[in-house]
Amino acid sequence: MNSSITDEAVKTIDHYKVDNAIIMAAGISSRFAPISYEYPKALLNVKGEVSIERQIRQLKEAGIHDITVVVGYRKELFYYLKDKYDVNIVENPEYNVRNNNSTLYYVKDILSNTYICSADNYFTVNVFDAYVQEAYYSAVFQKGETNEWCIKTDDTGLITDVVVGGSDSWIMLGHAFFSQEFSKKFVEILERIYDNPETKPLLWEGIYTKHINELPMYIRKYSKEIIFEFDTLDELRTFDNTYWDCTRSKILQQVCQELKCKERDILKAKPLNINGETIGFTFITNDILYKYLYSEKVIRIEED
Repeated sequence: MNSSITDEAVKTIDHYKVDNAIIMAAGISSRFAPISYEYPKALLNVKGEVSIERQIRQLKEAGIHDITVVVGYRKELFYYLKDKYDVNIVENPEYNVRNNNSTLYYVKDILSNTYICSADNYFTVNVFDAYVQEAYYSAVFQKGETNEWCIKTDDTGLITDVVVGGSDSWIMLGHAFFSQEFSKKFVEILERIYDNPETKPLLWEGIYTKHINELPMYIRKYSKEIIFEFDTLDELRTFDNTYWDCTRSKILQQVCQELKCKERDILKAKPLNINGETIGFTFITNDILYKYLYSEKVIRIEED
């Protein structure tokens, strides 16, 4: 029996080899108030590890060493990663005027067999592989009502529709994988529509869903205990209970001094927006609703 691997088999295997990974770290993450005002959410220390560093390490452990981090907001805070982990840094100059479609636009020339990662995702186990056969988006099952992006598939797992909001549904959460074929078609579409005004506010996922029939992508299902995304301080506290008594936030420390309370007493922090600009945040302490204004560094009781 001839056990040697044929040239054709080698080519097939190579076709599925992951070429690189893009970590999207340009956004402001204003929902994570007020910590995101002080430093990017990707640099949170979660259970003893900086979030983005954990993700870089997991990629490298899976054999993926060509990693590009796309930065924008507080970009200077990310450059240490270049020396520490030998990653590439690309700046997105439009991070504050466009949604994350601009992040992929600035790396469009290197999209191939590529992982697309959000810098603030936390994976309890390593979800990355060196070889992947088809484009996919990771998903977890959400029981009950949800306002997340809900996935519909056919019997093969091919995603046929994505709708915002639903019940008892698999939702988009975590990383995605672009195959060579997917990347080529996605870049063609992105370049064609990039300058259209209606493209500006779209997530890259929004572009995908608008062209879903041209961009075949499959669902990859994970347990809810594997993929996490912390949109608020309260959500992070549920996962890492050290944040109850130490939020690592100078602003919240100031709030505690002025209100003579503990950090664990500050709950339900939400960004305060006026005309699309985040000017501060609201929070509840001892059943009283307050607001904090970044520019004035003052706390006021929020009136109805």
